Amino acid sequence: MSVPEETVRPAAFLLDLYGTLVDIHTDENQPSLWKRMAGFVLSRGADWEDKALHRAYLEAVHQEEERLRLRDRGIPHAHGEIDLALVFARLYGEKGVRADAALIAETALAFRKAATCHIRLYAGAKELLAVLRQRGRVILLSNAQSLFTRPELEMLGLTDCFDSIYISSEAGFKKPDPRFYRLALEREGLAPEDCLMIGNDPICDGAGARAVGIPAYVIRSGISPRGITEGYDQAGMDLKKLKRFLCV
Repeated sequence: MSVPEETVRPAAFLLDLYGTLVDIHTDENQPSLWKRMAGFVLSRGADWEDKALHRAYLEAVHQEEERLRLRDRGIPHAHGEIDLALVFARLYGEKGVRADAALIAETALAFRKAATCHIRLYAGAKELLAVLRQRGRVILLSNAQSLFTRPELEMLGLTDCFDSIYISSEAGFKKPDPRFYRLALEREGLAPEDCLMIGNDPICDGAGARAVGIPAYVIRSGISPRGITEGYDQAGMDLKKLKRFLCV
């Protein structure tokens, strides 16, 4: 799919985060992570052996996903999103530790730090956000865990670049679920045709947005889904090309 010849002038821009503005690589299966986390939770009173902790984590995630599947049974195009806060609380609870919000947040940060191989802004990301904000409202719509993403937005200096922030773990559903898009539209008082979705996934960001009437501009980045060739508007993050498309 090529970029349309005509330019667009939306009143609001919905942006994906990871793979669009932020380059990130994480690995939750590396043995070193679970050794570190076993030591971390032990220091907080939960005596887990590293391999058992990994298995219990996967089982807790699976059970949360099953719970959401039952909740959303019969809802067309449902894509539920779990909240890892419930998973971490369960892991502590199984060892008799009552974890409050502060301990959950601390554990999540330790987990994310151990899992992250690299995280950085794509070149031109902040400049893009500044340009878009001159033209309209800038809204983040991210499939992510709030426990990880809100601290990372602060670390990368992005929090104040958005007028509003929507994170799937807080909503309970994720792109391409129409409920996630409609949640943002309703809360922001926006009509679909007045927005533009910008993301790196032709299904979640492209087809998901278009299914509710939001035009979409989809880029290909280093962490775009592999094996999907349709639905991309360009070969990479090209700020000049996007600015031309938006007539700015």
